[in-house]
Amino acid sequence: MKSKNIIITGTSRGIGFELVHLFANQGHNVLALSRNAQPVNNLQFDNISSFAFDLCQEEDYKKVETFIQDEWKHVDILINNAGMLLNKPFAETSFKDFSKVYETNVFGVAEMTRVVLPFMKSDGHVITISSMGGIQGSMKFPGLAAYSSSKGAVITLTELLAEEYKETGPQFNVLALGAVQTEMLKEAFPDYQAPTTALEMATYINEFSLNGNKFYNGKVLQVSNSTP
Repeated sequence: MKSKNIIITGTSRGIGFELVHLFANQGHNVLALSRNAQPVNNLQFDNISSFAFDLCQEEDYKKVETFIQDEWKHVDILINNAGMLLNKPFAETSFKDFSKVYETNVFGVAEMTRVVLPFMKSDGHVITISSMGGIQGSMKFPGLAAYSSSKGAVITLTELLAEEYKETGPQFNVLALGAVQTEMLKEAFPDYQAPTTALEMATYINEFSLNGNKFYNGKVLQVSNSTP
């Protein structure tokens, strides 16, 4: 398989960290983006590049643009994996809380995609990681008003982008994940034990990223073996 240039956000832990490892082991070039770059830097792979990046800081996107122009010239796959999970009763969820969640989960996804798109070819693939909580009609949980509604927003955004770029590419798809045992889940729901590990889910996303756009465009796939 020809090596691909892959950008992944939210790589300091959980699914994102596992994805970086998987792609690098397969010989692909990875740009790993996270507010904390240290965990990925510790991996010490020649084909992994990493620097501190914050989805909420406009100037950080320039660093991504410069890197692509100087190092790669093009991007094959973008995985919008970074996310913020807030578990708080709605009555206590402030304007600032909602803004922060949407800034990371929606505006960050939109801006990262907008910045990377000019460097993608017709067969490129943009994958956004959403949640079962963002699926209309799925089981909902108290305390997740900001989080789950933001995850619904990126599903609609993906459908719109697939339509807008259907003649030229790339392809856009969403994976709506069920509960995965990550640090982020543990912080929000300390007592819940998810049936799927971060590595197991990363392995699925890895395969879908490389091949899913041959079969899907503008689709949301529900990747869950549990109720949440």
